[in-house]
Amino acid sequence: VQLQASGGGLVQPGGSLRLSCEASGFSLDSYFIGWYRQAPGKEREGVSCLSRRGTASYYAHSVKGRFSVFRDNAKNTMYLQMNNLEPEDTATYYCAAFLALGDTVPECPRNPDYWGQGTQVTVSS
Repeated sequence: VQLQASGGGLVQPGGSLRLSCEASGFSLDSYFIGWYRQAPGKEREGVSCLSRRGTASYYAHSVKGRFSVFRDNAKNTMYLQMNNLEPEDTATYYCAAFLALGDTVPECPRNPDYWGQGTQVTVSS
């Protein structure tokens, strides 16, 4: 079971990045998915999470209107589109998958079932 994240890098303020995370060893369509981030000296936080069918989502207040989470179950892959990036978005980003009941996402869980390795996003001029 593995989640492989990619797509991080250095971008100027106002720029965009798309993170990808491919699952292997299990079928992602049975899981809720999520993206988390951790900046130096700060706790890991849930950025965005999405239900199995993609019909319900959660976004942290700081990224609403700028980030978009989506999934392609046929490719067993999840994505995080990040637009209008700010220096405060600089962090290591992690993808995750978790089991949950129903089809609502009130928040990202603190301890998802599976974690991917991190990918660094740096927003700087």
